Amino acid sequence: MIDRIAGRTAMVTGAGNGLGRAIAIGLADVGARLILVGRSRDKLESVAGEIGSNCLVATCDTADEVQVGRLARQVADENVSILVNNAGIAGPVAPLTDVDVTDWDEVFAVNVRGVFLMCRAFVPAMVDNGSGDIINVASVSGKRPLVRRTPYAASKMAVIGLTATFAHEVGRFGVNVNSLSPGPVAGPRMDRNFALDAAATGRTPEEAEAEFVGRSALERMVTESEVADAVVAMLHMPGLCAADVDLSAGMVAR
Repeated sequence: MIDRIAGRTAMVTGAGNGLGRAIAIGLADVGARLILVGRSRDKLESVAGEIGSNCLVATCDTADEVQVGRLARQVADENVSILVNNAGIAGPVAPLTDVDVTDWDEVFAVNVRGVFLMCRAFVPAMVDNGSGDIINVASVSGKRPLVRRTPYAASKMAVIGLTATFAHEVGRFGVNVNSLSPGPVAGPRMDRNFALDAAATGRTPEEAEAEFVGRSALERMVTESEVADAVVAMLHMPGLCAADVDLSAGMVAR
């Protein structure tokens, strides 16, 4: 396999924990230089300590146009040829009719507006260079019902639509744009979601988790390391463009 990652500079948003941390470490392990982006410098510095010297830390709220512009200027001397838009929030757990407009707007600001702003800021340089890779982290929840999680599901479907259309705008310039849709990922975020779901439905968190995981063919959640491996694999597929890759352990709607 021709190495398509070693020596390149990869920017990962939401890199301070969870999937972002795993993806950043996974890319560093195969030789990429990392720019870790997130809102908490302490968390980013902790991940940087795990990676070593070949990385840069940059604090930024990717939903904020001014901050994204400042980030672009801060790293103007870096040749960012890989951008992983991972930053996202889960949003409220409630029936649609009970969702506050502020909560709805926050989910779309972080999960969709942030992807838009980061692509707008960093893809023009890739176009000028004639190459680049964008991976937008969506979710299997954008492709199937997720009761009481409408803002999140709708925002992730928006990311998938943004990805497909943007790929056709910049693909002819050598920039590959794809989305990765993980299913439920084992970890604190899902544990919190199960607790919220349980509180809303009168079940135990264990019952909520069992019902959720039971929708997958493998009857389990995927892991953070599996998501990181998928990002690396996608970057090694030069013909992959305008695609949405499902990494869900066979999650289906029921």
